[in-house]
Amino acid sequence: METSNSTKVTVQAVVKAPIEQVWSYWTEPEHITKWNQASEDWHAPRAENDLRAGGKFLTRMEAKDGSMGFDFFGVYDEVKLHELITYTLEDVRKVEITFVDLGGETKVVETFDAESTHPVEFQQAGWQAIMNNFKQYTEQGVKR
Repeated sequence: METSNSTKVTVQAVVKAPIEQVWSYWTEPEHITKWNQASEDWHAPRAENDLRAGGKFLTRMEAKDGSMGFDFFGVYDEVKLHELITYTLEDVRKVEITFVDLGGETKVVETFDAESTHPVEFQQAGWQAIMNNFKQYTEQGVKR
């Protein structure tokens, strides 16, 4: 995989939930497995998360029909509670997520280095679909 690709892609959402809940739902494995998929054909049956600089994370992503799957994993570079998460993926691409408290709502902005295998538009659509699932899952949690 090409690692010198400098194309950055951004996806975002404003989530109608307080920043503490957004942070919790983004970072806790029991929540990650509920929202981390790009389509209804996929799911995340397992997640591990050691949320600290130098800590590792892993989310197992699989097609529901069992036809394929992969581990999405990396190492955290920086973690600032309720503000920022940066990490490096296994293929050395970088990801940055910022959380902005809007007073009862939270803006989540995720920027990642595109990989060279798939078109940038495809990657952006997939990551945005996951962000949209996160938003929907978290907002449903507010009503629980």
